[in-house]
Amino acid sequence: MATRNPRKSGSTVGTKGASHVEEQPAGAATLESKSPVVDDAPVKRTQVKSAASLPVENPRISVVIPVYNEEGILSASVSDLMYKLEQSPKLDLREFEIILSANGCKDRTVEIANELIERFPRLRLLQSDEPNYGKALRQGIESAKGDFVICDEIDLCDVDFYERALYRLREEGYDMVVGSKRLERSFDKRPPFRRFASSVVTWMLWLATGFEGTDTHGLKAFNRKRLLEAVRACVVDRDMFASEFVIRAGRMGFRVTEIPLEVIEKRAPSINLTKRVPRVLRQMVTLAWVIRVKKGA
Repeated sequence: MATRNPRKSGSTVGTKGASHVEEQPAGAATLESKSPVVDDAPVKRTQVKSAASLPVENPRISVVIPVYNEEGILSASVSDLMYKLEQSPKLDLREFEIILSANGCKDRTVEIANELIERFPRLRLLQSDEPNYGKALRQGIESAKGDFVICDEIDLCDVDFYERALYRLREEGYDMVVGSKRLERSFDKRPPFRRFASSVVTWMLWLATGFEGTDTHGLKAFNRKRLLEAVRACVVDRDMFASEFVIRAGRMGFRVTEIPLEVIEKRAPSINLTKRVPRVLRQMVTLAWVIRVKKGA
């Protein structure tokens, strides 16, 4: 998928009202040049390295991206992400580490990731032999070094979401920001079946857990120190870990808000959707039991 996100504010989950993001124009300082000094000494030219090629020191922001059999788009997606971060006027690439969490890959994904680390030292690779999205995401979150964590998808790499979400975390004091495909100002350009499936899952989550938001799966950003408690409280993995994480964050009293996204599908899902249905239903029952019956979180 490729995204171009609206910049309007979204809705607030678990808090009263909606927030508005005001972006202040960056100020500019101008220095008057003095008369040039003539020096006949030879000029020593030094090559300025890109921030993407420099090693990361004390990252403030960790981007976690689970990857499964992504040899076709991995190199281009990571290179494009690094470029966009470096070009963003609102972000500082030096604050970032990028974590690729490979899970059960059977193609050249891991090999390509290791090659990318040679080019981009701020890239890290985690590996698991099991194809398990939730486990890979959780592993990435727990190993993250940044104060803030952004959960992204390799076919999105949405820097515009990073800018808007980090503003809300840093300036407005939210604990979690969820990128929603289903808000009124969102534009979901995926095929009708995908949109319908998302609506059904959200309705089932409301029925099973009382979830009042519009989306749980996909892009999200959060304060790692505050939300680690919610991560460790989750009982399901695979497809529903991300959903449980968002639901628990709201039920545990953290400030959660949603912002709109525009989503355009770049390629078909790496795992067949129909094969995921039985597992999703089993995990939905587990969530209903833990949250509704046992009153978990």
